[in-house]
Amino acid sequence: MGCFGRVVARRRLGFDAALTAWVLGKKSGAGRWAGWQIGGRLEWEASVRVELVEGDITGQRVDAIVNAANSSLLGGGGVDGAIHRKGGPEILAETRALRAAKYGRGLPVGQAVSTTAGRLPARWVVHTVGPVFSATEDRSGLLRSCYDNALRVADGLGAETVAFPLISAGIYRWPVDDAVRQALSVLRSFEAVRLHTAYLVLFGSETAAVARAVADALP
Repeated sequence: MGCFGRVVARRRLGFDAALTAWVLGKKSGAGRWAGWQIGGRLEWEASVRVELVEGDITGQRVDAIVNAANSSLLGGGGVDGAIHRKGGPEILAETRALRAAKYGRGLPVGQAVSTTAGRLPARWVVHTVGPVFSATEDRSGLLRSCYDNALRVADGLGAETVAFPLISAGIYRWPVDDAVRQALSVLRSFEAVRLHTAYLVLFGSETAAVARAVADALP
């Protein structure tokens, strides 16, 4: 069974206005309440706390920001372009080095690598390549691999907080409702060593509303 709680956070994620976050996690009896009593932090066993927030991922003040990259690792449109523009040339310099050293043919779909975050309000960017949606082929396993591998990379770096975009839901045309389901299926079940909070950042009120509805309907 899932557990949903509503909290209001002010200025904790780099937004000027108050925002509403929907918190998801494992329901574990007394452990749930013990988590609430420790500094207001929601924690269940080793699972990662997940919050859905509406906003711009490049403004998230977290340890690691996940980039929905293209396989070239050299920047592009959407989230990828925004992260490179705001993060500055340091990110591109490191992705070029990765291409030269290991990924001459590009980063495969579903895998993840890390670089500096440059001028972003984070320590690292974790780059992962999402699949293009297909109505005739089930690629959901690849989409879940993006989240799983990005979490593993972030946790391995020692990150305690990470922010994700809704991978593949933009120009790759993955339906928003299913993109949210795939994301939450991984984020809610991941067992971390250091990582304690993952933010799923939704761009635009319509996307955020769909995501909240999907989250509320999950068991």
